[in-house]
Amino acid sequence: MQRIKQILGADLRQYTMVLALAALIIVFNIISDGRMLTSSNFQNLLSGNAYVLVLALGMLMVIVIGQIDLSVGSVAGFAGMVMAKAAHDLNMPWYVAVLVALVIGALAGAWNGFFLAKLGIPGFITTLGSMMMFRGAVIWISRSISVPAPDELRFFGAGYLPEWGPAFTGMNNSTLLLGLIGIIVFIVFEMKKYRQSASLSGDRAPLWTVIVRIAIISAVIGYFTWLFGSGRVGTSFPIPGVILLILVILYHIITQKTMFGRHVYAVGGNKSAAALSGVNVSKTYFLTMMNMSMLSAVAGILFVGRSTAAGPADGTSWEMDAIASVFIGGAAVSGGVGTILATMVGGMVMAVLNNGLMLMGVGADKTQVIKGLVLLLAVTFDVYNKRSGRGSAKSK
Repeated sequence: MQRIKQILGADLRQYTMVLALAALIIVFNIISDGRMLTSSNFQNLLSGNAYVLVLALGMLMVIVIGQIDLSVGSVAGFAGMVMAKAAHDLNMPWYVAVLVALVIGALAGAWNGFFLAKLGIPGFITTLGSMMMFRGAVIWISRSISVPAPDELRFFGAGYLPEWGPAFTGMNNSTLLLGLIGIIVFIVFEMKKYRQSASLSGDRAPLWTVIVRIAIISAVIGYFTWLFGSGRVGTSFPIPGVILLILVILYHIITQKTMFGRHVYAVGGNKSAAALSGVNVSKTYFLTMMNMSMLSAVAGILFVGRSTAAGPADGTSWEMDAIASVFIGGAAVSGGVGTILATMVGGMVMAVLNNGLMLMGVGADKTQVIKGLVLLLAVTFDVYNKRSGRGSAKSK
């Protein structure tokens, strides 16, 4: 057990949901007779759940500051509908329609942020009202009729990385290159962390543990590179996955390396102490809510691109999956705790659950029951760890 801890480089409790995700994939693959771990299934799983994972990025920051945003699904649906109508009814170029959707997201976030940051109305109440408003607005402007989306948006919602060069590996070269970049970046990051550990503490783990960790993670990246890149001709790593990957890297940097990110965690940890230390609490609230709604617009754009049309029911209950992803990823209910990478693991747990239960032929009603139970178990586990003095499973 001690050697395993050395290889992982951290407390095993931090990997609870990673192990749960791996177990879910293996179990569903066995039950479905191998239909889970196929190229087409994982391509669909990622592109079909990218919009929820995008929402989870913003929702994490909202929950870290101790608030909640119930309007994200309705804002996403409204932004997507406005975009589709701007392109279809007003003949706007597709890229102008996308910009309009992003502006809608920013304005919706400013609306929520104003009531929270300036008037002091709790986020739960503010966004509950916004959820009702934007849900009604979607139905109102669409007249309960779906609106076709520009064909160009399909690339962003359901496209794949292009093929180029000789196919001597039997894989999509763009996906292969993406996987190689991921492995190289991980190796550089691990070696840099290994060198820094000696300079900071004077005591670092044996080099062999770093090498084993690099080998294991590189093998996992390599396997999924092959899985995504070896599907039928014309398919590869999905474009929504690329967009999500870029956003994950960006928001990981924002939350861990920037002053704004530090302010978000400071406000969530102790608002009064943060204010006394010079943090502008109102500004942090405002920007966090605006960021959330802009990501909602991005999620709406991805969904409309995948479905090729904006519908009056788009965005319904999306906020529930986003919130569940954050809490399953180990964020604290009281705020102040949570990471981007852990949230993505929580989101993938929800995505795999949806996909695996669908492969088993489980109905939507039973799927909701199971997802609710998983959420309760995850939060219960987190609360138990805190009461026993262990800390959150994803807080370190």
